Amino acid sequence: MKPYQEFTISDYQQGYVETTTDYCCVFCQETFDKEEIYPVDGAFFTAKKRMIQHITEHHGTVLSALLALPKEQTGLSESQQEILQLFAQDVSDTVIAQRLGISSSTVRNHRFKLKEKQRQATVFISIMSLLQETPLLPPHKGATMLDDRYAITASEREKIIATYFDEAGFIKQFPSKEKRKIVVLSVLAQKFDPKKNYSEAAVNDVLKQAITDYVTVRRYLIEYGFMQRTKDGKTYWLT
Repeated sequence: MKPYQEFTISDYQQGYVETTTDYCCVFCQETFDKEEIYPVDGAFFTAKKRMIQHITEHHGTVLSALLALPKEQTGLSESQQEILQLFAQDVSDTVIAQRLGISSSTVRNHRFKLKEKQRQATVFISIMSLLQETPLLPPHKGATMLDDRYAITASEREKIIATYFDEAGFIKQFPSKEKRKIVVLSVLAQKFDPKKNYSEAAVNDVLKQAITDYVTVRRYLIEYGFMQRTKDGKTYWLT
């Protein structure tokens, strides 16, 4: 049985977890073997149907069982749990206000805050789901057209750098493939100070330390948006 931190939204909504061999209750860890048939009051039930019966018999509805979970699992305060239990009973705001000794406007405010909490939870779940995937490095700020060329992971970047730069930081051969070209240019761009302006000769001097064909690379730095220059070409700066 996996710990509650690993349950999915679907697990919680149905109230049980299905494994290859059985069904396990999310709320009490009761387990029913898939290969067994379960007799109840003269009738016979599959493991799945017996699990659904179990939840109804011992926990009521799935919603009521979820609301009864400790705050360490729900992230809800006691007052939030109490008012959600009343919302689940589908009673009016006026009735809720009378039972809790608060105003109807306070009840409406609770509804608003809980809706906001739901929206925040949706964003948070999306963030955590994406973090489990291989993250892509953000493109440089001057990128003029974002496409598949910029779908670069950290491991890809490290491999490209190791392939095209020698131990002294000199480029063995400038790549022709776009993704590799962007990585190499991003490394070269780091050689420039974003707070400084450079003459064309100064840009050439920096690039000469890393590649023989510095003229072509200087042009690429402009074309790919890593650097900008004035119309007369006299002044360059890092984007």
